[in-house]
Amino acid sequence: MQTNGRPLGKAERHRLLAGIVARKRVGTQLELAAALASAGCPVTQATISRDIRELGLEKTHDALGRPRYELPSDAGRRRHDPRAALDNVLSQFGRRAVAAQNIVVLHSELGSAPAIARALDQIEHPRIVGTIAGDDTCLVIARDDKDARALAAELAKVIVRTL
Repeated sequence: MQTNGRPLGKAERHRLLAGIVARKRVGTQLELAAALASAGCPVTQATISRDIRELGLEKTHDALGRPRYELPSDAGRRRHDPRAALDNVLSQFGRRAVAAQNIVVLHSELGSAPAIARALDQIEHPRIVGTIAGDDTCLVIARDDKDARALAAELAKVIVRTL
């Protein structure tokens, strides 16, 4: 969708995306991108991923067990609670967390590792020294192997809760 011959801005795109999610079951990023494209607003996967995070969309399941994105019921709290933001991004995009000496290797969906690393940095976890993110892997550095094992178990619980 274009206004006055120009592409939609971020705020307009977010309103469109929120409307789509509110009106129909959309369960994947590809479906979100297709819905936006059919509304005249083509976007990249990276833009969809960023919009999901910024809008705080939650991945849930409908009555038939099919995945779907929903607008958060507590949007204000999610914007200000770093732990809720981490749980949200991990539950949507995290795949597994494994300790390797003093490092936790956190695997995720393609393109989501930077968002996970940022969320981890923002919670200021006492076991985390720092993070390094690639495209689908985030290295979480802990002080020692004991902290890494505890941290991997803590992160894995959030991931497993939603698989």
